[in-house]
Amino acid sequence: MQNFRITAIAAALTLAFSAGAMAIGMSKVDYQSGKAGIATEYKSAKAACDSFSANTKDVCVAEAKGKENVAKAELEAAYKPSVEATYKVRVAKADAVFSVAKEKCDDRSGNVKDICMKEAKADAVSAKADAKTQMKTALANDKAAKTSAKANAVANETGADARKDAASDKRDADYAVAKEKCDKFADDAKVSCVKDAKARFGQT
Repeated sequence: MQNFRITAIAAALTLAFSAGAMAIGMSKVDYQSGKAGIATEYKSAKAACDSFSANTKDVCVAEAKGKENVAKAELEAAYKPSVEATYKVRVAKADAVFSVAKEKCDDRSGNVKDICMKEAKADAVSAKADAKTQMKTALANDKAAKTSAKANAVANETGADARKDAASDKRDADYAVAKEKCDKFADDAKVSCVKDAKARFGQT
């Protein structure tokens, strides 16, 4: 399947994750052209999925939709560059990967499918947590650059808090995967497995 292309804006899509380093947005003409191009690419990609059936088709459609959503987010970020816009691109990519992963998990069953879903969710949580950390840090650093040394300290603290939150989100998601894997055991073995998972990921 072809990747979505947005003509004449490749340079604009190379976005730094800092408000101070953002490029000037593209013209409205290029923006409208980009939107039309994305719609055309999606329609073509989705139509190509009709040659498949069952879950293979579902995966194909999920990939097409995911690429469309990422392309839209990248277009918006190029048209109106900002830290928040770049964050939305990262989230769109995480959601796209998760949507495809969920469809692929449907080919499995029982505990194997449950684990697959938990792992897909954990990956999405991790990607979004990293994106939020980078966004908060970039916003804080940008604000600090415009103020004073005191603001720098605040920026560092905000970044540290964001990293702590991200680590907690990742730990919870990883615990969910580990706990799901315990379902293949029974009785004392399962209890022991869950206990070990809690200890490993700091759960109470």
